[in-house]
Amino acid sequence: MQWLYLVIAGVLETVWSTCMKFSEGFTDVKYTIFTVVGMIFSFVFLAQATKSLPLGTAYPVWTGIGALGAVVIGVVMFKEPVTAARIFFVSLLLIGIVGLKATSGH
Repeated sequence: MQWLYLVIAGVLETVWSTCMKFSEGFTDVKYTIFTVVGMIFSFVFLAQATKSLPLGTAYPVWTGIGALGAVVIGVVMFKEPVTAARIFFVSLLLIGIVGLKATSGH
């Protein structure tokens, strides 16, 4: 169950970071509220996950999911460039996330 909490926390990190982009520097109140609420729930789920998962595993996986999600959202929604270098480094993020999960002992 802790891994599910961690995945939810990571997905919510992607949600709030996307809402932050839409908030236009916190000038759009609706997206500013979505950002803050997303942050709170992301931290709540991360806190639940760290009750039993090691911090050294949970935190990097959480940030990795958020970073990976932000790259995907950037490419899909904001038409950011897809280059060989970006694909390579995103692949490294994914390998790191899977590696931490595989070696966590949980």
